[in-house]
Amino acid sequence: MNEQQQKIRAWKIATGLGGILILLFIVLTIKELASIGHVGDSAPVNTITLNGTGDAYAIPDVATFTFTVTDTEKTVAAAQTKATAAANAALTIVRAAGVADKDIRTENYSINPHYEYQNAVCPQPAVYSSGASSGSGGVMIPSTAPVVYCPSGKSVITGYDVSESVSIKLRDLSKAGSLLASLGSAGVQNLNGPSFDVDNPDAIQAEARGKAISDARNKANALASELGVRIVRVVSFSDNNGSYQRPMVYAMDSSTGAAAPKAAAPEIVAGQQKVTDTVTVTYQIQ
Repeated sequence: MNEQQQKIRAWKIATGLGGILILLFIVLTIKELASIGHVGDSAPVNTITLNGTGDAYAIPDVATFTFTVTDTEKTVAAAQTKATAAANAALTIVRAAGVADKDIRTENYSINPHYEYQNAVCPQPAVYSSGASSGSGGVMIPSTAPVVYCPSGKSVITGYDVSESVSIKLRDLSKAGSLLASLGSAGVQNLNGPSFDVDNPDAIQAEARGKAISDARNKANALASELGVRIVRVVSFSDNNGSYQRPMVYAMDSSTGAAAPKAAAPEIVAGQQKVTDTVTVTYQIQ
């Protein structure tokens, strides 16, 4: 066998082996694809879904309220000076009650023109009797006045309003009443609140959620017993966030701005805060 024949024979052997390998690869691929088509194809899973609700209660330990200081003067600078003095006096009272600077926040500061509506002066012509004459020519003037155009009034700028709104968070609720009375006597406007809250809401929310999960589990066990089945595991869970019921007291509203004798401190009662959480749990049964 010459060299040329040996090369031809070797090429045929290599070609045959390559064909066999390709055929084997195709068979394995088809088998793999067929097996993939069966992934997840199992008997249906039997489940039950229950809702659970839980309530948790806490005594509020934080009170939040807001107030506004407003002054109107002929110029912006004068209005700012007086409004700043009033706001600083109010903040001095707030800090004296033990409110930390981190719990004091300026919500808004505004400067706006102050408008007043002024009525226009309507001109009135002179009216003479029928027997009177005007001037040396003796021209008679009718006794009925002619129609005269009367201009409408208009709004004019008479000064400027400077307003500053502040919110504070009081952590010593025993001082809420005296603080509100002091601020009211200091002449602040729109004194609203307090609204009560819990400083760490996550803890009370977690307590409510735990009770909701227990409620769902108890319902699931009772239902499984009635159906004659057994709970295997939790398939899915969702927390519907829950809700807060925050008590709010409107202790007093707007002073005229002038300093007044200190009022009697109102009794501020924080009450109890309720947090509700609702969950949905799906269980596998068999």
